[in-house]
Amino acid sequence: MKTTLHPILTPAGRSNIIFLFDIKTVPNGCFTIKITGLSAITQNGAVYLHPYNKNTTSMLIKIYPENPNPKSIDQAVQTLANGGLVIYPTDTVYGLGCDINNTKAVEAICRIKGFNIKKANLSFVCHDLSHIADFTKPISNSTFKLMKRHLPGPFTFVLEANNNVPKLFKNNKKTVGIRVPDNNIIREIVAKLGNPVLSTSIYDEDDIIEYTTDPELIHEKWENRVDLVIDGGYGDNTPSTVVDCTTYDYQILRQGKGILEI
Repeated sequence: MKTTLHPILTPAGRSNIIFLFDIKTVPNGCFTIKITGLSAITQNGAVYLHPYNKNTTSMLIKIYPENPNPKSIDQAVQTLANGGLVIYPTDTVYGLGCDINNTKAVEAICRIKGFNIKKANLSFVCHDLSHIADFTKPISNSTFKLMKRHLPGPFTFVLEANNNVPKLFKNNKKTVGIRVPDNNIIREIVAKLGNPVLSTSIYDEDDIIEYTTDPELIHEKWENRVDLVIDGGYGDNTPSTVVDCTTYDYQILRQGKGILEI
């Protein structure tokens, strides 16, 4: 089959390098081709490429938090590993994320959310306390005990970032927000991926309802902007409590679902 590749141009006008790694037959004599950071549909020998998470329809998969299906977890992990954007459940509101080591995916989320990537206070999900130590500077015993009492739980702890944290996540203060949600789905995904996952909340466009809690409605609104939506049941409508641990006295930057006990 003769194919014609149409290169994708970056905003700067440069062509991206394209790497094909999977071809799958679909109805009507077409083929789907999965490309790193891109997807394509071919018919009659022509290949039409577009950036991932653009002009595509995402999948909605059901995962039960009490007993997550390993195959579904693997599907989410593979999507993230391929540079995809995933909406996932937490112990608070639904989150939008990607592998923190995939620069293009992080930039895509910042564009979707309207963040200034140089000024945004970005956070990510770790699977447990030992994972946190890989990305932060040494913390005091009192801070460790505080986090151990509250995690997993509905908190975002702001800590000093070390050099393992991608530069995109470091704001002017060189700090980063850390989440360990009390939700088996996202924690198993992060553990199997081996990297933290970007954490940013899914807001509702409604003036009254700040967060969408129904995963099916979330999928309807976001299906053309992300690669995968995980239905882990109805979400909460209150975000996490954000605690700054970089000062002598802990400061609550945002009061959310979590009640801090010092």
